[in-house]
Amino acid sequence: MSVPLALSFPAADGYVLHGHVWAHAQPCASRPVVIVNPATAVLSRYYARFAAYLHAAGCEVLTYDYRGIGGSRPARLRGFRAGWIEWGSLDFEGALREVQRRFAGQPILVAAHSAGGLALGLAPSNHLVTRAFTMGAQFAHWRDYAPGQRLGMWWKWHVLMPALTACLGYFPGRRLGWMEDAPAGVVEDWTARAPRFEAVARRGGERVTARMRAQWLTQCAQPRADLLALSISDDPFAGDAAIERLLAYFTGCRRWRLHVRPAQIGVPAIGHFAFFHDRFADTLWPIARDWLLHGACPPGFTATVWPGETPPALSRSPAPAMCAASAPPG
Repeated sequence: MSVPLALSFPAADGYVLHGHVWAHAQPCASRPVVIVNPATAVLSRYYARFAAYLHAAGCEVLTYDYRGIGGSRPARLRGFRAGWIEWGSLDFEGALREVQRRFAGQPILVAAHSAGGLALGLAPSNHLVTRAFTMGAQFAHWRDYAPGQRLGMWWKWHVLMPALTACLGYFPGRRLGWMEDAPAGVVEDWTARAPRFEAVARRGGERVTARMRAQWLTQCAQPRADLLALSISDDPFAGDAAIERLLAYFTGCRRWRLHVRPAQIGVPAIGHFAFFHDRFADTLWPIARDWLLHGACPPGFTATVWPGETPPALSRSPAPAMCAASAPPG
């Protein structure tokens, strides 16, 4: 696996974020840059092998931890205010600015996991993204959980998680073995009961105003990227209703859907997280690679056009011109 360069960069409000970049030694103006937006409370290092895979395919790649997570966690998490709004409007925005600075003029692509797809809609500069791939992207509305698991998931994520957070001032996910520790604001966003995110979203612990909600909806409509939303049939968080609930916000994008069953690739289960495990490098990762680089799906997978979208051949935006691969610097 190629060795990345550790880096720090400012979020839009100056908060220092930490991550890694996979860069080729020789610059190339047409080489695409992929930003990987993590899922909620998932360390960016989980996506390292996936990032190295995209780097080997000819991309520059940036991974990073949201504020409050992993390398971007403060010394004290109790009482630290951060939620999905901050992760998108400030942290993902900072990542967009960083790749603009570091790889000026190169096409910007996004691979987003779970709530990382929501972050795509929150950043003011999201219009810079020319193509996006999302895996299980949704915002945890409890009615969208898998029917057979909904009650248990509701109890775990919407009763126990907020109760522990209220007691401790943050969610101790690591000690429970559920996920990484998470700021209280993220838990508030996750456990909101309304079917529309902007109706209950908070920023810095305060309820978002009508003006802020309108601004966010406008930002979601800004990107003109070709967007492929992948769902997995045994994903308990992101069934069809959850995927489409978020995808409906991206009215400026031309959207495609791809639904995959584990049996299609000869495995018993995939779920919400395993897509980014390297055991699927030969079977599932080509979906992300081919979409991001060529606006197409690999053999054996067929994307369908979002209802109401223009159905001609895939890709309104041109595929990024590829450059010769080279070893990373240093």
